[in-house]
Amino acid sequence: MDTPKLLDNPPVPVQAKLAAAWTTLMFFVIYIDYFHLYKPGAIDQIRGGEIYVFDISGPLLTLFVVVIGIPALMILFSMTLPAPVNRATNLLVASLYIPVMVFNAASTDWEWASFYALSIGIEVLLLAFILRSAWTWTRTPAIPTGPAPDPETNQRSRDTWTNTL
Repeated sequence: MDTPKLLDNPPVPVQAKLAAAWTTLMFFVIYIDYFHLYKPGAIDQIRGGEIYVFDISGPLLTLFVVVIGIPALMILFSMTLPAPVNRATNLLVASLYIPVMVFNAASTDWEWASFYALSIGIEVLLLAFILRSAWTWTRTPAIPTGPAPDPETNQRSRDTWTNTL
């Protein structure tokens, strides 16, 4: 009788998990903004020059670029920053973005409460995943690259160098 083969499940680096979570959040935010356009009167309000209670202007659109640009950059930063900076940056940005995502509820009424509750809930869960992944990032001790130096002279012996070559 053949035994079933198990699927290989190699560990995923924390940087990849963080980048995947930021990417997921970005796609989700973009689609939620798109779905918002189906709300009756949304496009007419935009054509009238307003978004929520704000006049559409250069500074408002600049703010939107910043609000969406930071998570977009976090995808890159999660894969490229050194681990200590990466961890701190992810903790800081994800913490700051929870209130940003919750602010979307300000523009709703009870008829749309389920849409906003579900979308904001998913966004907050993604940010919580980012916070947890960054917070629990495993710290591994540095691996020495060669023999330890002599404690008295703080230098490696000549024999040690020849043995390592």
